[in-house]
Amino acid sequence: MAAPLTQESQVLRLARDRGLLRPRDLTARGLPAVVLTRLVQAGRLQRHARGLYGLPGVPIGEHRSLAEVALRVPKGVVCLLSALRVHEIGTQAPFEVWLAVPHNVRAPRLDQPSVRIVRMNDAALASGVVHIDVDAVAVPVFDAARTVVDCFRFRNKIGLDVALEALRDGWRQRKFTLDELWRHAQERRAAAVMRPYIESITA
Repeated sequence: MAAPLTQESQVLRLARDRGLLRPRDLTARGLPAVVLTRLVQAGRLQRHARGLYGLPGVPIGEHRSLAEVALRVPKGVVCLLSALRVHEIGTQAPFEVWLAVPHNVRAPRLDQPSVRIVRMNDAALASGVVHIDVDAVAVPVFDAARTVVDCFRFRNKIGLDVALEALRDGWRQRKFTLDELWRHAQERRAAAVMRPYIESITA
């Protein structure tokens, strides 16, 4: 009969399964959060950011910052420049994570990574969301078509040139269909603004 796992062994197994751990992940399983501190002191866990822990020596994915933000801001959705990067559209390389959050959610106070907040209503946050796996964390991000449409809606924040590049490059790479683009444009009330640009690339 196998001996029961120690608290440290249970936490390490959880870290292998989930990639990143928060203290609340332990308390939800009846494990004391102080085990994290003990494992860090023993060199068996690494503190990646405030309240986030993972196994040392595990390769860090390109989008690790998105996983960290997703865990710490569960109601947020990766958007705009960060979403373009996820979908490999355009040439933007943002140094901060662009995150859409509900109007009634307080802006997260994170030391690292830096976060750029965009406010949206609940209906907007629920449309066109897909989940990508980043270091064993399911990160919500707007799909490619929705992201391009949002670039036009928030062109005053990111620049019309960025929105146009996203539209042209996304269409060239077949990241979305015309139907998907129009559906999101109509839902987000951006069809009138986008119509001439969409007609120019599909002519």
